[in-house]
Amino acid sequence: MRGDSERANTYAKESFDYMISMSGQPDHWQRNQFYCESMPLQAEGKFALIQKRLEPALELSGQPVKRGTMAHEHIVYMMLVDSAAMAGDEAAIRKYAPLLQALAEQDDHRPYLAISQRAWGIAHRIAGEYAEAEECLKVALRLFGELDTRWQIGRTLFEMGELESARSNTELAEDYFTQALGAFESLEASPDIIRTRAAVMQLA
Repeated sequence: MRGDSERANTYAKESFDYMISMSGQPDHWQRNQFYCESMPLQAEGKFALIQKRLEPALELSGQPVKRGTMAHEHIVYMMLVDSAAMAGDEAAIRKYAPLLQALAEQDDHRPYLAISQRAWGIAHRIAGEYAEAEECLKVALRLFGELDTRWQIGRTLFEMGELESARSNTELAEDYFTQALGAFESLEASPDIIRTRAAVMQLA
C-alpha cells in the first residue's frame, strides 16, 4: 500500500495531466505543461532545470483568483521557492521568496505563506542569521500545524533540526529530527525517512 505522500504526489500529477487535457487554449496548455514537466525535476532536486522550465510560465496568462492575482503565479513561485529551499540555494530563495510571500499575503493563502516562511528560514540559516531563521521556521511550523499537513510539518521540523545542528545544539537538533522522523514514518515517506535518519547519525 502506498504511503500518503506517494498518493498525494500521484494525485497532483494526475490533476496536472487533467488540466492539460481539458485546456482549450494553447497558452493554458503550455503553462500547465511547464508544471507537469517540472514536478519530477523538483523531486530530483534539479533546481537549475526547474528554474529554466518555470520562469517562462510567468509570461503566460492565467485564471485570476478572488483578489485579482493570477493563480498560476502562486504555483510557479511556490515551486521555484520550494525547489530553491530543497537545493539550499540562498540567492534563489532571496529572489523568489519575497514574491511568493507577497502573493500569499495578498490572497490569504496560508500554505504558500508557510512555504515562503520555511524557505526564508533556510536562507537565514545558510547566512548564519540564526535568530531570524528560528522566527521564520516557527511561523511556518505554526501555519502547517493549523493546516494539519503532516509532510510539511515533518519537513519544517527537519529544518529546525538543521538549524539547531548549525548552532551546535545537538540535543535539541536530535529532538527536532526525531519529531520529523515520526511525521515521515506515519506517511511512509521513504526518501525523507532515509534523509532524517542520516541527519541523526551525523549528530553522533
